[in-house]
Amino acid sequence: MDEDHPREGEANPASATALRDRIAGLMGQVQPELAELVAIPSVADPRQFPPQECARAAQWVRDAFAGAGFADARLAETADGSQAVLGTRRCPDPHAPTVLLYAHYDVQPPLNEADWRTPPFELTEVDGRWYGRGAADCKGNILMHLTALRALGDAVPVNLKLVIEGSEETTGALEDFVPPHADLLRADAILVCDAGNAAVGQPAITVSLRGVVDVIVHVAALKSELHSGLFGGAAPDALAALVAMLATLRDASGNTTVRGLDNTQVWPGAAYSPETFRADAGVLDGVALLGDGTVADMIWSRPAVTIVGIDCPPVVGSAPAIVPRASARLNLRVPPGTKAAGAAEALVSRVPGHRGGHAGGLWPADGDAGRWRLDPAVQRVRRHLPRCGAHLDGRRGTAGTHPRSQRERRSCRDRGDGPHRSALFPALRRHHPPLIRKPSRLLAPGGQLA
Repeated sequence: MDEDHPREGEANPASATALRDRIAGLMGQVQPELAELVAIPSVADPRQFPPQECARAAQWVRDAFAGAGFADARLAETADGSQAVLGTRRCPDPHAPTVLLYAHYDVQPPLNEADWRTPPFELTEVDGRWYGRGAADCKGNILMHLTALRALGDAVPVNLKLVIEGSEETTGALEDFVPPHADLLRADAILVCDAGNAAVGQPAITVSLRGVVDVIVHVAALKSELHSGLFGGAAPDALAALVAMLATLRDASGNTTVRGLDNTQVWPGAAYSPETFRADAGVLDGVALLGDGTVADMIWSRPAVTIVGIDCPPVVGSAPAIVPRASARLNLRVPPGTKAAGAAEALVSRVPGHRGGHAGGLWPADGDAGRWRLDPAVQRVRRHLPRCGAHLDGRRGTAGTHPRSQRERRSCRDRGDGPHRSALFPALRRHHPPLIRKPSRLLAPGGQLA
């Protein structure tokens, strides 16, 4: 089908070339708007930032989409008090499919701002790239939605629904919102743009998502601190016990070794060269990569446990004393096809206790992990990418519960955003299976229906 002559009865938008020109013309508006949104420290944790900042970001997003054709754009409170932005935009065709647009406006905390090369909440251009907390995850993707809608204008031949959540990075309260509000989110396809390309100018299709399980391990050995000179050697050491326990979670090659979790799966899609990964991840010279599989195997098809925090005395100010209590937070990435609840049980059973201390675990698990596929959508996107001047080198997975590229993380902001928690898709599939259906038609580049 010629891109300038859609089939009879379908919308007749401008050509892909003209669409690219319109997008280029809108980029001057994107930068100041993204700067406004990045400047709002919308961290959904009242212990670190005032809740008013998230409320301000929610209102900004609502107003922006109201101006992009979502006349009923509104705020809906979720279980944790955060606000999701909802809206609908209908097209004239009564038989048109419905596409749900998803993103989130909350961001990870910046932690130590002194470690940033640029101010975290000030959009800063460096070598042609825009840096700032949320510039890529996920405020930049909100601006992507808005820019695409503005460029297409009225030439969107599908019905649109909108959900932009406000606590994706923390509690994932959208999961509890889904069951009683199923009709608000019911769609033929979901467009998730909390994602990254394989490289700049090189699109990728994410076909699987790894889930996430968080486990907090507490170790207690003594009633109080003891002088290491008087009691060291016989007295149990909680910190040493915790370190020994954590060391058992990986083998000598760096493979995650949790009984009941398959660590031998092979990734069938696009390769990820070790050289590229080392550059993307900023691996230091002389430091080896982990695992005995390929990079793609290790980050897209196999479990990975990471120690993301330890509570113990800091080096500065520490005393020659045996530590009575210590804690660690573990983050387990769950490969496709593995239930998160089962993975949580496997991990907790792996660290029930260790000589020198007594351990107890607390494990808030996210939704089920699994392979999310919309094969008709994938095939249509693959077929139409060349018409946009794009090349697709293969399918990819993702290292988190949402698709995101390590390269995008490094090019769009200075620090990583930490673990992702999004409960929308497990909630949709678990509570309301009909909400995710194979789309009969999808939007092709240029606004035409495939």
